[in-house]
Amino acid sequence: MVGALLYLEFHSRLNRLRSRLRRLRQPKYLLGAIVGGAYFCYYFFWVLMGRRQAGRGALPVSPGQGELVEGLAALVFLVVLLLMWVFPRERAALNFSEAEVAFLFPAPVGRRTLINFKLLKSQTAILLSALFMTLIRPWGGGNFLCRYVGWWVVLTTMNLHTLGSSFTRTLLLDRGVSNWHRRLLFLGGAGVAALGVVLWARKALPPPPVLDMTQGLSELTNYARQILESGPLPWLLAPFRWVVAPMFATGAREFCVALGPALALIGLQYWWVIRSDVAFEEASIELSRKFAERMAAARSGNWQAMNKPKKGKRPPFELRPQGWPAVAIFWKNLISAGHFFTGRAWFWLLGALIVTGVGMQHGGGRSGVGVMISFIALMLVFMSLAWGPQVLRHDFRQDLPAADVLKMYPMAAWQVVLGEVLAPAAILIGAQWLLLLVAGLFFTSEPNGPVVPVLWRISFGLAAALVLPFVDLIALLLPNAAALLFPAWVQLGKNAPRGMETMGQQIILMFGQVLVLLLAMIPAGLAFLGVFLLGRYFLGIPVAVDLAALAAAILLAMEAAVGVRILGKAFERLDWSDGAGE
Repeated sequence: MVGALLYLEFHSRLNRLRSRLRRLRQPKYLLGAIVGGAYFCYYFFWVLMGRRQAGRGALPVSPGQGELVEGLAALVFLVVLLLMWVFPRERAALNFSEAEVAFLFPAPVGRRTLINFKLLKSQTAILLSALFMTLIRPWGGGNFLCRYVGWWVVLTTMNLHTLGSSFTRTLLLDRGVSNWHRRLLFLGGAGVAALGVVLWARKALPPPPVLDMTQGLSELTNYARQILESGPLPWLLAPFRWVVAPMFATGAREFCVALGPALALIGLQYWWVIRSDVAFEEASIELSRKFAERMAAARSGNWQAMNKPKKGKRPPFELRPQGWPAVAIFWKNLISAGHFFTGRAWFWLLGALIVTGVGMQHGGGRSGVGVMISFIALMLVFMSLAWGPQVLRHDFRQDLPAADVLKMYPMAAWQVVLGEVLAPAAILIGAQWLLLLVAGLFFTSEPNGPVVPVLWRISFGLAAALVLPFVDLIALLLPNAAALLFPAWVQLGKNAPRGMETMGQQIILMFGQVLVLLLAMIPAGLAFLGVFLLGRYFLGIPVAVDLAALAAAILLAMEAAVGVRILGKAFERLDWSDGAGE
């Protein structure tokens, strides 16, 4: 039976490879594969290998810092495993394909054999992921084999724990323990443990040192090491340290010593998974059936049938029977974005930020922590300009396969375009405004320096808040323009093809979008510079910044309006029935 399962897995992988190679007959996939392969070779064999030969392949980590990084890695691993017990709510189900269900479930195959088969299949992804993480090499110490086996240990442990925790959650559900009872139990235990660590640190350790950006982070590093290496936390993190220890081994002997407890934990979790008496067959059949239906809908072009039924949820706002038509599409896309993008979620997040910022102003002093938080917030704002339009795809990249339905709506084409981009734009703008609020609240003073005036913080924050919405709107119009003008090159829908060739297509489109965005920013940048230089001599810098931002925002709004009109005409000419997406 083991030989038959190995035969099935081998030929499944081989047939998948053949289908992807046949896909390269199409020029769009061939060019994408060339660009994606060139990027992969450039990054992994030119950048990483070049840095390694120059002695810059990894961050230098001293022995003392290595212990700190190992402790932090164990803490992160603990949090990740805790989330596996808190958030999931589904019953245990192994994701078999429809062919595997038809072949394996009627066969005389025991449940342990099915579990071993799934664990064997998962090793392919684990081995490739471990190789990827090893090539990145985020720290120094140890040879290639030690880091590779270390990452394999971490990923295998996580895979086994995910499966075992799903079996245990199912057992708890069968015995009457609801999801909320389970969550309260684990969150309560985690809260008690965290409270114990905090109380011990307050009694046994001195107050946290003042963070001085000019003198480095040595004092803060030493304080964190004291917390991780003394008191109750080392005992709590001991099993998780055993898992991550092989990655931090600097020699063969140290690696062999660290590998023993890690392998013992893997064997213990494997025994836990195999001995779990949970009926997963019915849930697995249902899961494979839903997956097969979504794949069949994707291949046939029925993209609406791909979406699995979701639990009813409260809409972001009440949609009135009469009003501006574009708001209806905006309302629909906000619902598809999920529970997090509701007014209640944003309200609670805003309240938490305000309370935290006020507390930092009164109790943080001039420690420099606020400056660091402000810098991170501003860095996330700049990153959102590049990655936000690529991640938030609740627009034409989701709805274009249903273009025939969109064209039946009694509304102008430009209103359809505007309604499609409004939802991701609103989500992105909301996140950026919150980050700007964080930067303004926490940047109260420079480390050991003068206090930053409130007027200056308000002025620069208001200027950024005026410009960012229209920058986001233009940045989102560009990928939607690619979807309308070059639909065959854009990955449409949630189950679109993946691989090296599709990554190359995304790289080509991303470079084109960045170039167009930079060209669109030139007129607004010139207007900002001119108004600012003129206004600083008469009104002062704070007022001049806001006036310049207003002038730039007006120009960006005009560009966005022109872009919406152009894309509206492109949407009118689009005929999805003629195979535009193939």
